[in-house]
Amino acid sequence: MGRTRFIADGRIEIDSNVVERAIRPIALNRKNALFAGLDGGGEHWTVIASLIETCKLIGVEPHAYLAEIITRIVNDHPNCQIDELLPWAYLTTQERSPVA
Repeated sequence: MGRTRFIADGRIEIDSNVVERAIRPIALNRKNALFAGLDGGGEHWTVIASLIETCKLIGVEPHAYLAEIITRIVNDHPNCQIDELLPWAYLTTQERSPVA
């Protein structure tokens, strides 16, 4: 039944190439993290790679995002407000701020 569902519903893709292309960079980054040296380095690389790919998926420029959150962290951003540093929170602040 699952293999023929796309016939009844035209919104369903016949294949999963769109999803596979979207997650390919994540899989490549995960493979690259194997060569990060220590286990801790690999874990940190995985976090950064996940943030970068999330930015790309939701339309946030990764370099600007990382520069902004690193600046906030250096300037003593409160730990209790860590959710404000996530890519989708950054996106909403960018939508609200006027472009100069």
